[in-house]
Amino acid sequence: MGLRDRLLKSSQPKSDLEAIIDDDFLSEEEQESLEEIVNFSPDENERDDDGDYLTEHEKKYREEILRKLFESVDMSRIGKLEKDEARVQIKQLVENIINENDFPLSMDSRIKMVQIIEDEILGLGPLEFLMRDPRISEVMVNGAKQIFIEKGGKLQLSNVVFDDDTHAMRVIDRIVSRIGRRVDESSPMADARLEDGSRVNIIIPPLALDGPVITIRRFPADPLTLNTMVEKKALSIGMATFLKAIVKVGKNILISGGTGSGKTTSLNALSAFIPSDERIVTIEDAAELQLQQDHLVRLETRPANIEGSGEISQRELVKNALRMRPDRIVVGEVRGAEAMDMLQAMNTGHDGSLTTTHANTPRDALARIENMVAMGGFELPTKAVRAQIASAVHYVVQVQRLEDGSRRMTSIAEINGMEGEVITMSELFVFERRGIDKDNKIRGVYKPTGAMPACMDALKRRGIELDLDFFDADNEVEG
Repeated sequence: MGLRDRLLKSSQPKSDLEAIIDDDFLSEEEQESLEEIVNFSPDENERDDDGDYLTEHEKKYREEILRKLFESVDMSRIGKLEKDEARVQIKQLVENIINENDFPLSMDSRIKMVQIIEDEILGLGPLEFLMRDPRISEVMVNGAKQIFIEKGGKLQLSNVVFDDDTHAMRVIDRIVSRIGRRVDESSPMADARLEDGSRVNIIIPPLALDGPVITIRRFPADPLTLNTMVEKKALSIGMATFLKAIVKVGKNILISGGTGSGKTTSLNALSAFIPSDERIVTIEDAAELQLQQDHLVRLETRPANIEGSGEISQRELVKNALRMRPDRIVVGEVRGAEAMDMLQAMNTGHDGSLTTTHANTPRDALARIENMVAMGGFELPTKAVRAQIASAVHYVVQVQRLEDGSRRMTSIAEINGMEGEVITMSELFVFERRGIDKDNKIRGVYKPTGAMPACMDALKRRGIELDLDFFDADNEVEG
C-alpha cells in the first residue's frame, strides 16, 4: 500500500498529518501527495453510506456484549422505562461490560457499540443506522443478508445486514406490535408505520422465499412544499401557481403515477392550500399524509384479526366520512371498490377532494378508476361510469420518477366532459424531454400546450387572477 493509501486510511487528525508534511524523510512527490490529502474534503454526496457500520472485529464484541447484557439484566424492566431513561441505563451497562472485560475497542468503537446496542434493544436494530441518514428515502430488506437503500432516487446495496432471519423477525415483531398488528405464518403480510411516519410493508416466509422482506418508505420531517418542488425543478412556477389556485377554489384532483414517483409528496404539497376554515377527513391504508391544517380528522383502515373478522376497508371509511360533515375528503390512494364511493362524494358537494392512483398516464388513470368501479361489482353501463368520472374528476396530475432518479410533474390535464362514450381531456402543461447532460441528468422543459383552462371565469369570481403568460405555448421553463 502506498503512502497516499496508508494516510487516507489513517485515523490521525489533520493537525498531526500537517506536522509531518515538511519532514525531511518525505520526498517532494510524497509531500505534495500528503498536502493534497490534508486539504481534501469529501463531497457529502460521495461519502460511503454505511462505511461507519460495524467491522468484523466490532461485530464479534457486539455479540459478546449483548450476551452478557441479557445474562445480567432483566430486559423487561428496561422496556418499562421511558425511552430516554432506558438509553441512559443501557449506555451505563454497556460501558461497564466493556470495562470489566477489557474488550480491545477504541474510543470510537465504544461509542458506536453503545449506539448499536441501544438500537438492538429499543429500536430497529441495524436499520436504525440507515434511518439516521436523512438522505436515504427508502430502505428495502430482501432477506437478512441483503439490504438496499434509495438515495437521490438511485438504488444501491448497503453493507448493513441482519445476523440472520431470526434477527430480522425480532425487528419485524417490534414494528408491528407498536400499532397492534401481527405477522406470522398464518398472517404473513402487513402494512405498518413507524413513529416518524415512515410507511412499512412486510412480507415473510412462506410467501417470501428468501427470508423476511421489509420495505420502508420514508417521508421528510418537513414535507416538501410546492415552492420547494419548484426549486428542485419538479414542476414550473406556472404549474405551481395554477395548482394552488384550483385547490383553493375546490376542484377535484386525481394524482397519478407509478410506485415511488412522488404521488403522496405531491398530495401533501397541494393540500397545504386547502383553506384553514374547511373540515378535512383523510382516509388511508397506512397513515402517511402530513396535512398541516388544524381541522383535520384522520382515518385508517384495519386488517382482519386472528379469527379473520373485524376488517375495516377504505370503502367503509369513505362511506362513514360522508356522515362526518367533511368539506374535503382526501383518500391516500384509491385501489378498489372505494373508487365508486369517492366519485359519488365528489359529485355530491364535496368539491376539492384529492386522491391518488397508480397509472402511467392521465388517460390510464381514468381507465383504472373505471376498472375499479367494475371490479367493485357495480353493474352500471360503461357510459354511466364514465359520465360519473367525467363529472367528478376535474384535473389529473401526472407525476413520474425518471431514470436519473429525479421526480417530475410530467402533465396537468383538464377533464372536459363526454363526447359520446369517450371522456375528453386536454393537457394544459407537459414536461418535454430534451436529452441528457454530461452528468447523465435528464434535460427538458415544462411547456404549456396553449390550451386555456375552463375554470378561468370561476377563478376570477373567487378573486384569483392568473397571468395568461403561464399558458402561452412559447413560455417554456427549463426543468
